[in-house]
Amino acid sequence: MAMILLVEDDRNIAAALTRALTDAGHVVRPAGHAAEALRVVTTERPNLVILDLGLPDIDGADALRMIRSVSDVPVIVATARRSETDIISLLGGGADDYVTKPFSGGHILARIDAVLRRARPTANETPPCISVGELTIRPRQRLAELRGQPLQLTRREFDVLAYLAERVGQVVSRRELMNEVWHQAKIGEEQTIDVHISWLRRKLGETAARPRFLRTVRGVGVMMVEPR
Repeated sequence: MAMILLVEDDRNIAAALTRALTDAGHVVRPAGHAAEALRVVTTERPNLVILDLGLPDIDGADALRMIRSVSDVPVIVATARRSETDIISLLGGGADDYVTKPFSGGHILARIDAVLRRARPTANETPPCISVGELTIRPRQRLAELRGQPLQLTRREFDVLAYLAERVGQVVSRRELMNEVWHQAKIGEEQTIDVHISWLRRKLGETAARPRFLRTVRGVGVMMVEPR
């Protein structure tokens, strides 16, 4: 069971989603405006946010950035926007996942379960510290440092980096990343993985042409390596 903040101004959609989420055992906290949602995030600390982009007071993409400025709560964006540019922008703005409208109750419940699994601590299975050259990762604290300086990573960027760092020298396929990090059985959006790898490269101070930590194996996947 999770406390879910549902940010949706359409009463019919909100009522239908509330029923589906409640029937699945979740507690739903509705909000019809971005300003109210931001207050709930900071005062009531929900376990997950479902954020509609078509809000009456603030554009949903701006609301997402505001939420990310004060909280690391998992956010699933509900949007009618389907272009690759829009989706990349939402993921870059801090969304953990997205669903495109219209969607079924079963679909959103599956996405919620997957995102909550990723956010759940696994301290007994996770090493306290991973070092790869000048890169240090502390999975339990969700901290990453390069040459002693903290890296500002989104939740998904950290998950990808930690997964690869635990497998230094092993080629990890896109399918494996989708299964183990995104918790989705099929690759629906390969560019999503490529975009996250590209963002990680930038924050690690490298490029695809001049890699230091992340080496692409063409046609196979990506591998974390010890810098020379």
